[in-house]
Formats: sequence, C-alpha cells, structure tokens
Amino acid sequence: MQVLLVQMEVGPDPAEVGRARRWARSRLAGSGIGDDEPLAETLVLLISELVTNAVVHTGCPAVLRMLFGAGESAAGTVRVEVADISACPPSPRRADREDTNGRGLELVDGLADRWGWQPEGSGKSIWCEVDRCVEPPLQSTAPVPPVSLAGAVPPTSPTPHTPTVAPAPPAARAAPAGPTTMTTATTAPAIPA
Repeated sequence: MQVLLVQMEVGPDPAEVGRARRWARSRLAGSGIGDDEPLAETLVLLISELVTNAVVHTGCPAVLRMLFGAGESAAGTVRVEVADISACPPSPRRADREDTNGRGLELVDGLADRWGWQPEGSGKSIWCEVDRCVEPPLQSTAPVPPVSLAGAVPPTSPTPHTPTVAPAPPAARAAPAGPTTMTTATTAPAIPA
C-alpha cells in the first residue's frame, strides 16, 4: 500500500495557524478531497486545533504532517500529526460554559475516529485519524425474486472491529528537507486480526 506523507514546518506565531489551514486545504485538494466536502472541513478543523495547541502551549516551532492512505480500508485513512519539542503530554480538560478556550482536545475527540499522542525525539507527536468513507455501490433496480425463509437460520451479527493503525514507518518520519517536504513511502499490507 502506498502512503503519501506531506509535511510543513509551523513557526511559533499564532498567525501560523491560518497558514497551516490554507496549506492543508491545498494538500487535501491535491489528494482528491474537495474543499467543499465534509471530510475536508473536519480535517481542517482538526489541524487548526492541533496546531493551535502546539503553538500556544509550547511557544516553539512544530511540524504538521498529513498521511494519506494510512488505513486498512480501501479508501484509506487520513492521519494528521503535529510534532513539537515539548515532552509534556497533552492534558484534556472540560471547559466551563463561559470559558473562551480549552475545548481543543474535546473537539479532536469528538471529530476524529481515533487520536492519541506518542513520544517523538525529545518532544511528542499528537495525532488523529479520520477514515475516508466509501460510497456504497449502486443498488440494482431489477426486481428480486421472493425467497422462502422456511427453515433458514438467521445470520449472526459480525463482531465490530476497530482497526489499529500503527504510526507511520520510520522512513516516512525523516527530518524535513525544508519548510515543506513531500515523501512517498511504501508500507506492508496490514494483517487482519
């Protein structure tokens, strides 16, 4: 399976959040995700929250990465990572009604299919994943003949399974060659559990 990694360096200035959103929109469009699609809006909001957290809480530069095709499904998963040099883990909190901030990780938790963090170098990487939906195949309009269910055993429901997606391969995590780097890495297919 091919995994496309795009990344950009984010400066410690809050104005960089807007630049990260514009950059992300252009990369999403380049991957075939239209600017007007709900998936694009969700990803841009997630990126905005994670980059804001990195800039506001560390005051240091960060690296924003997007990985396309990182999941097990046919359409793949879009993974967003923001790495910074702070080793402090993220600290989710519940904002009061009157608070004007403190909802970032709560939004990430509500919008992403999965999210978490991991140590990276002397700092950390906070990541989230959104599964791309596949349109169901068109149903045939031809009439279906009736089937007798006499003596039939009802089907059992499959056990729900949430795939675990491993972090990007080390080769895809190489240090950026400049402010923006594009890398394509190949990963082995996932083995079903």
